[in-house]
Amino acid sequence: MIDKLEMIDPGKSLVAIKNVTINEPYFQGHFPNQPIMPGVLSLEIMAQAGAFLMLSQVENPLSKNMLFSTIDKAKFRKPIIPGDQLKIYMDLVRKKLSICKFHGKCFVDDKLVAEAFLSANIVDRPEV
Repeated sequence: MIDKLEMIDPGKSLVAIKNVTINEPYFQGHFPNQPIMPGVLSLEIMAQAGAFLMLSQVENPLSKNMLFSTIDKAKFRKPIIPGDQLKIYMDLVRKKLSICKFHGKCFVDDKLVAEAFLSANIVDRPEV
């Protein structure tokens, strides 16, 4: 879902961009005549940003998966609508062994629209 990585400081922080367009399939029914991005998708965008942040520093990142385990203190402060440009800030709060905790914030026009703490495990991807 992320369109662009604007800045990455491996293992510390990341800034990403998501351009929200009316062509996104979820806008067809959420909600008719008043399209709003489902809040869970802002969490997914933050999770993807966290995965980019952590996998950018591991050797052979294609051999790893990020399994998200918790979402804490999620807050949706303002609707995200078509035409918005989301700026996603992810910070690594803590890493112990393969467990990572992130704090993510999403902004539109410098206004906070969503935030959450997410935790994940870095695991080996099964061989196919």
